[in-house]
Amino acid sequence: MIETILSFGPWAWIILGLVLAVLELIAPGVFLIWLGLAAIVTGLLDAFLNLSWQASALVFSVLSVATVLLGRQLTRTKAQPDTQASFLNRRGETLIGQVFTLETDIANGEGRIRVGDSSWRVTGTDHRAGTKVRVVRVEGTTLVVEAA
Repeated sequence: MIETILSFGPWAWIILGLVLAVLELIAPGVFLIWLGLAAIVTGLLDAFLNLSWQASALVFSVLSVATVLLGRQLTRTKAQPDTQASFLNRRGETLIGQVFTLETDIANGEGRIRVGDSSWRVTGTDHRAGTKVRVVRVEGTTLVVEAA
């Protein structure tokens, strides 16, 4: 079997690279494409330099590490361009410092405010509905407010 693969020469690497690229299309994860690119480049280098199979394997190994690291660098910079990603699953923290109008009275230290299309539980000193309040901190899913 190995002899059959070796008989393909540089084409074995190019075919492997194309197979990896197709696998990336079937199961996308942005990883196999970098290995496929390394295999194709290895095949091209093998075609021009007539490398031994040991040298080809070494070139493929080095190129695989290099392309995966390059790919991680390229995708990382595009994955989180804005600071909003740091508040993912912590929406309440984005509300700190903002002023809202009480939707219901704060009675016995608890009330509600409307933020967009959501209603949030608030705690603070007692105030009437319609009072402007500022969010000072978040405790779990409850906003702590004070009069604005």
